[in-house]
This record gives sequence, structure tokens and C-alpha cells, in this order.
Amino acid sequence: MTEGTAADPWELRTPPLTSTYLAWYDVAGDVEVLAVRVGTTLLHYDRACIDDLRAMLVAAGDWVELGSADEQKDAKPGTVEAWARSADNPRGGWYGLKKGLRGRFGMYVPPVLEHLGLAEVEHNPRGNRMRAAG
Repeated sequence: MTEGTAADPWELRTPPLTSTYLAWYDVAGDVEVLAVRVGTTLLHYDRACIDDLRAMLVAAGDWVELGSADEQKDAKPGTVEAWARSADNPRGGWYGLKKGLRGRFGMYVPPVLEHLGLAEVEHNPRGNRMRAAG
């Protein structure tokens, strides 16, 4: 198992299993981040998203639709993506930290929780959901 560092990132697959990407913990400026590299694009999410998403899933107590969407598109209400943008989440807004690249949380963060054993994620062509593991 890799360490989840920039030198030894996790190689993950998107929920529909159509693409691979790299993810690792890092620091950007003075913020601890979850870094995600998709092709040549580097995304940063506040590292607190891991524990916060797990807590949201535990509180939900059931499957939650992922609902991945680009930042420029509205997120479907009640989805992981909508939660990750909501003023009602523990961060008080976007977990994505790079303006213009703050979306797609529902595509790239759930597989990290699955890899860490914190959540179960469905792997269908569309409409995937996740729930807290154990």
C-alpha cells in the first residue's frame, strides 16, 4: 500500500471505474490539503474534507448520491457534491481550494475514503452513491 504522499501517491479510479488519477496529502501555502492530479490538472481540497465527509455519511446513516459536477454547474441537492459546496458544511463552503477547479468533489474524494476503509462507494456507469463503512 502506498503512503499517500507526493513521493508515493495513491493511484485511484473514479467511481464509474473509467479513469485513474493520483491523490496524496500535502501542504499548499499554510493549508493541509488533499491533492488530486488528473492528467496535468492539479486540484486541492481542504484535508479536513476526509473526516468531515465521513462524519456526514455516519450522520446520514444510508447511501448518499455522489452527484459530481464542475464548479461552474449547479450541484444536485442532497448529493455529496452539494454538501461539499454548502455553507452548512463544517468548512462553511467549498472544500475545493482552487477557484475554477473547486468542483468534482463527488468524483475524486469518495474513492479516497473508500481506499482508506472509511466508506463504501458504488461503481456503476452513472448515479453512484456512497455510505460510511462499518
